[in-house]
Amino acid sequence: MSVEEQGVVYQQVGTFMGVPAASDLRGCRAAVLGLPYDMGTHPTRIGARQGPDAIRAGSAQIRRYLPEFDYDPIARLGLVDCGNARVVSSRIERSLAGMEQAMAPLVEAGVTAFTLGGDGSVSLPQLRALKRRYPGLAVLHFDAHTDSNYGSPDDPYTTSTTFARAAEEALLDPAHTLHIGIRGTMNEPGVLEMARAQGFECITTDGVFEMGLDGLLAHVRRRLAGRDVYLCWDMDFFDPSIAPGVCTPTWGGVSAREGLYLIRRLAGLRFVHFEVNTVSPPHDVQGMTAMLAARVLHEFLFLACQRPD
Repeated sequence: MSVEEQGVVYQQVGTFMGVPAASDLRGCRAAVLGLPYDMGTHPTRIGARQGPDAIRAGSAQIRRYLPEFDYDPIARLGLVDCGNARVVSSRIERSLAGMEQAMAPLVEAGVTAFTLGGDGSVSLPQLRALKRRYPGLAVLHFDAHTDSNYGSPDDPYTTSTTFARAAEEALLDPAHTLHIGIRGTMNEPGVLEMARAQGFECITTDGVFEMGLDGLLAHVRRRLAGRDVYLCWDMDFFDPSIAPGVCTPTWGGVSAREGLYLIRRLAGLRFVHFEVNTVSPPHDVQGMTAMLAARVLHEFLFLACQRPD
């Protein structure tokens, strides 16, 4: 007699919030996918390749319900965990292709993906895969950095050039792409000017607090209403006092309360893809960044449930 015939149900091990592991996407509406890749070029902080599994481990502390929402988003979405893309961090173009290939079945099946990075470079292969279904995507990018530097012909792929390459390849709509939370020290001058020259809107952290959180939210809704939106959340948008385990900790970010407030009030936008990235477990403190990233993704599940038709 099989375990199923005996009525035995085993708990999943190592998946996000204990959801079923799945490679067959038939009947699925939403799936988690890990992208365990980092460029390995930072002089001191290498480790975001371990981020997906750390976020999964942190999700063990997250319960399914919120007081404000009396339903289980995992059940409503039929969420499954597809595991991780096959990558080799020392092989840039091979790994970018591998992540794009891992995304392809989800895009073709019309499954809403919730991806776990990985450093900021993992957005590029995702956008390449999504172009097949969503040309001209709007990108809502919360990050301390624009990731929109030009780079150079002999070094086109870095964590700082992700969205410049995406714009060149027409994977997104620059006129409806917002980089929010820019602050801190940079490796080169003119980063805001570079991003704005490509058509991106950049709002610094000072700008966020000058507008106020509600003012920022109203602005974002006006800019992105009615558009298909890719939500990209880099964990260094948070201050390192509460998210220390990131690739490039940058002082002066938002608190956990402020970040979760922003996410909650993005409800009603037409999100078609969700990404949280840049968790670096070797630099984390008691798993607090990974756990917060899991909480961010949990909020994303509720956003997906509230997406307008």
